[in-house]
Amino acid sequence: MSVIPANVPSGGQPAAATGPTPYRFIETARAIETEVGQVIIGQAEVVRGVLTCLLAGGHALLEGIPGLGKTLLVRTIGETLDLSFSRVQFTPDLMPADITGTSILRDGADGSRSLEFQPGPLFANLVLADEVNRATPKTQSALLEAMQERRVTAGRTTHTLPEPFFVLATQNPIEMEGTYPLPEAQLDRFLFKLTVPYPSEDDLLRIARVTTGATMPHPSRVASGAALLELMHFAREVPVAESVLRFAVRIVRRTNPDTPDAPVEVKRFARYGSSPRGLQSLVLGAKVRALLEGRYNVAFDDIRAVALPALRHRVILGFEADAEAVTTDKLIHDVVATTPEE
Repeated sequence: MSVIPANVPSGGQPAAATGPTPYRFIETARAIETEVGQVIIGQAEVVRGVLTCLLAGGHALLEGIPGLGKTLLVRTIGETLDLSFSRVQFTPDLMPADITGTSILRDGADGSRSLEFQPGPLFANLVLADEVNRATPKTQSALLEAMQERRVTAGRTTHTLPEPFFVLATQNPIEMEGTYPLPEAQLDRFLFKLTVPYPSEDDLLRIARVTTGATMPHPSRVASGAALLELMHFAREVPVAESVLRFAVRIVRRTNPDTPDAPVEVKRFARYGSSPRGLQSLVLGAKVRALLEGRYNVAFDDIRAVALPALRHRVILGFEADAEAVTTDKLIHDVVATTPEE
């Protein structure tokens, strides 16, 4: 087992390096978490989940009731990274061209006229899609090409989005009036779906002290877009043993009710299981987690740790699950707990 020593600095500006290394990876990740932790209180697991998505090169969907700091979290992460940032507040009257961009008529100096493409807010490195489930399916679908292909098609012209490109979306699970559930095809584009929990009593006390004072803490920038791209490529190079990879495959297959050895609860309550993108998310998330835990190889525990955020939005429940209040988290927990390593 390849283990990275624990004497890596924990916070502050990362030291200069000529290229990505395990030490550089941990150093940068810890620096980001430290800066974000100055603003976001009591959401360490969610911060780690969003950071894992970024380092794996994927998109994240954050779900939680209003007031838990979902928007602030995304904005704070954007401030710690030297990336272009844009925010889109999704509403029912938002049109696809409002986010992708549109062609406008320009008058030339010689009196001629021509169409010129005006990029929309999607043309940024980090895009916050706030309350994404408030937009109509037509506008939601405009995100699909951007999230998967990293490009936008306007008319007959395809425009490439800047690299790196991340979509961090938020949605409110309790206020359903005037909202449109995200289609399964779009949910499948998110690497992780993270649930934002309610703060504990001690965290609420710290929030009250920090946010009601005369000044608010502001994070420092600790990484550039180029450095982040290097770390993303480095994470993909983490080796995965054949036995660990087969373990991940078995977990994904057993979320499908048609699989012969799927748990009884899955066969009863699930309509559809995870897609192959779920397996990709599982493995990529496990690679990043292994590095963050100080190892240059993926372990079985890394697969287990990222199974919930990687698969919870890819398992579609049936009517009986709603009637008996069975959640996808419970089904995935059962799948992981009953899947053998060998």
